[in-house]
Amino acid sequence: MSEKVSYASSGVDINRQDEALKRIKPLVKATKTPGVRSDIGLFGGLFDARFPEAKPILVSSMDGVGTKMKVARRAGIWDTVGQDLVNHCINDILVQGARPLFFLDYIAAQQLEPEVIEQIVKGMATACKNSGSALIGGELAEMPGVYAEGEVDVAGTIVGVVDEADLLPRLDAMGEGEVLIGLPSSGLHTNGYSLARKVCFELEKLQVTDTLPGTDRTVADALLAIHRSYLAPVMPLVKAHKLVAMAHITGGGLTDNIPRVLPKTLNAEIDTASWEIPALFRFLMAKGGLGIDDARQALNLGVGMVLVAKADRAEEVLADLHAAEEPAWVLGRLVKGSGVVAYR
Repeated sequence: MSEKVSYASSGVDINRQDEALKRIKPLVKATKTPGVRSDIGLFGGLFDARFPEAKPILVSSMDGVGTKMKVARRAGIWDTVGQDLVNHCINDILVQGARPLFFLDYIAAQQLEPEVIEQIVKGMATACKNSGSALIGGELAEMPGVYAEGEVDVAGTIVGVVDEADLLPRLDAMGEGEVLIGLPSSGLHTNGYSLARKVCFELEKLQVTDTLPGTDRTVADALLAIHRSYLAPVMPLVKAHKLVAMAHITGGGLTDNIPRVLPKTLNAEIDTASWEIPALFRFLMAKGGLGIDDARQALNLGVGMVLVAKADRAEEVLADLHAAEEPAWVLGRLVKGSGVVAYR
């Protein structure tokens, strides 16, 4: 007689998914905005497509948190990675001038842990509420055999809107002498974690509760620092047409991300003396034997966002940012070139 097989005996327990959904429903509902036309549980999320923008253009992006999830597991801290995911996506559409409308998440694991899922979604909900966007739907997937024991992965999709008049970058408006303005990162953000984990946990044998050398923070605090959102200080500059471009400094660092918004006739010349590389990055470079060129391509090195302003408006932009308590500085300028980053 053939052995009877159930879904649970195959490794998937629907009860765990039901418990997770029960926990996250109130978190999701708390992010509801006036545009939301559906409740959690439908097959698709509904959002009103009437926007106040004169010529609205939808902007979408998706991303994940990567191996930062393994640091979250090691530390037992999960709500920060939910904020990381939403904020990363917000910044990705912000560079094109868009404000976020709604967010959808995907959480997959070898085995769903309702309390872990609750904390991850709690972080997402916090970031959505802070940005005036809605967590409109998502998916939970339990996949034994695909993910190793204890592994959790998250990804998300954001949809925002920008008025055509505010759309960035404005390649035809950029010329030699435009000013690059740097905004500080809050840490690694969501890139470089394979390197960071190798240096901290394999080479240096640190524990998450140890103090990170050169800092007054624990390893967990330093590595799980939330990927910050730049929406609040930057959106007023977009609406006032004070910027011609922006670059979110993620994987690829300054070297690869700034050229994405440059015309092929200009280089971004970075003044490397304009800021001090934070201790976390210096530690990873020193202990990992990472050269400066590789570091500039793998890590943000303390610069999370780069704004490009017309030369005659740069001081005004800096004043606006400082008034918003944003510690911005002149990072460099645009010079004649071929669309790459040059360091001096």
